[in-house]
Amino acid sequence: MARRIDVTGAGGVRLAAWEFGDPPKSDPVKLVPEQPGPHPEPPAVDPHPQPPEHEHTPGVLLLHGLMGRASHWASTARWLSERHRAVALDQRGHGQSDKPPQASFTREAYVEDAEAALEQLGLSPTVLIGHAMGALTAWQLAAKRPDLVSGLIICDMRASALGAASQREWADWFKSWPVPFATLADVRKWFGEDDPWVERPNPARGEFYAEVMHESPDGWRPVFEPEQMLKSRETWVYDAHWEELTQVQCPALVVRGLDGELGRAEAQEMVRVLPRGEYAEVADAGHLVHYDQPEAWRAAIEPFLDAVRFAG
Repeated sequence: MARRIDVTGAGGVRLAAWEFGDPPKSDPVKLVPEQPGPHPEPPAVDPHPQPPEHEHTPGVLLLHGLMGRASHWASTARWLSERHRAVALDQRGHGQSDKPPQASFTREAYVEDAEAALEQLGLSPTVLIGHAMGALTAWQLAAKRPDLVSGLIICDMRASALGAASQREWADWFKSWPVPFATLADVRKWFGEDDPWVERPNPARGEFYAEVMHESPDGWRPVFEPEQMLKSRETWVYDAHWEELTQVQCPALVVRGLDGELGRAEAQEMVRVLPRGEYAEVADAGHLVHYDQPEAWRAAIEPFLDAVRFAG
């Protein structure tokens, strides 16, 4: 079950947060079963979330990466909800959250959004779990507001600068997409097999991108604006982010897929820089660690989550 709760982010941008778990007995109408398909429409919105009934349940906020959406965390959030209050956030420009043409897509805006979500949902102190860009947002928030964060999981995100060449490659990659796609099967095939960035067939990658498509009159297109994704990315690719790692006071776990974008040497250096850093890796996983290998991902992070929960 997933319940949508709207929160207000930086600059008044409306953000969709999704709480996973059993229906609260006092408010069953706002909960609906998760629906199959790449873009389920939420049937109910709570613009003024009430204080949680489970005040002593430890919170977890899940932050997707660039182009992702909250639903990418569904399998993780379902088992998390057995012991935690698990909420996944559609970040600005993504998923069901607003995509204002003139909105800010700076690092500060993303961090302030996550901060606002924690405060408005009454979720803190929380464990932040972030993938890729969402992981950067998570550790920047942990450094900024240690009072809100009890633990941090960084999934396949580099701390080093990626540079101008990387940004140009991404701009060219967006231009190469054969949009609109005629069917979702075409989406899955292109991103799972035909995309020049795919080294070998990867069905999980095809499914990942199918979840961020919506049907338009001429076919299937992304739910996000590629230009907004490039704007979001350009605010962090030119800089390194090691200094913020040193300011993270809570326990932190760095997780990488063996075939992901974060190399082992850099990951281990991140662990060394973090004051309370730990390391884990997932075999047979690429950049989409939690999506490629959900059971191995769970095995990698659950002991860390238990340690944080019992320490609290």
